[in-house]
Amino acid sequence: MDTNQVRTMPRIGEPAPEFTAVTTQGTINFPSDYKGKWKILFSHPADFTPVCTSEFMTFGNMAQEFEDLNCQLVGISVDGLHSHIAWLRTIHEKIDWKGMKNVEIKFPLVVDITMNVANLYGMIQPGESSTSAVRAVFFVDPEDKIRTIMYYPLSLGRNFDEIKRVLIGLQTVDNFGVALPADWRPGDEVIVPPAGSCGVAKERMEGADNLHCYDWFFCTKQISKEEVESKLGK
Repeated sequence: MDTNQVRTMPRIGEPAPEFTAVTTQGTINFPSDYKGKWKILFSHPADFTPVCTSEFMTFGNMAQEFEDLNCQLVGISVDGLHSHIAWLRTIHEKIDWKGMKNVEIKFPLVVDITMNVANLYGMIQPGESSTSAVRAVFFVDPEDKIRTIMYYPLSLGRNFDEIKRVLIGLQTVDNFGVALPADWRPGDEVIVPPAGSCGVAKERMEGADNLHCYDWFFCTKQISKEEVESKLGK
């Protein structure tokens, strides 16, 4: 393998690639303009398409929920500024879908006609399309490091409950120094990081009287939903 080969997408744990771009909210410098906040950078294939419209309406409808989690949304596609503006105006003025209407998109939508940003983030995948970005989602933490990456094909809309769950989960991991089991939701048991034995795990975990060990390598601890939620967005 050629170790000098240029990678086509960033990796989890790496700094988010920097770019400056024109958006529907003016020029931005990503991710530095939002340092100290969580960021979700997500791509869509094209303006004036039905799956993308359903997604933007959902993001717009949930925007306050993400803001409450100290998270900045940033969208991107390879369309131009006038197309972006006209599409978002159409969404706001004409589309009524699943009880959502008059949805105003206030977060920036990046103009990427040259596909520079899409290529920087590996959003152009020729097996799916060589001219449109797939549905990528990058979670970037307050220190501008990539923490999670999701990819969806052009034909499949994203699960927004899962996007929000991942954001809450990442913040919980950071806030409590734990890991999270499958299908975790706030209030569920969290996993105590492996420490060689449950005895050592109890010593490491503050207030670990409620530690439950299924075996020496698999110990959990209860953290209440209220305690988890009290630290979200901090």
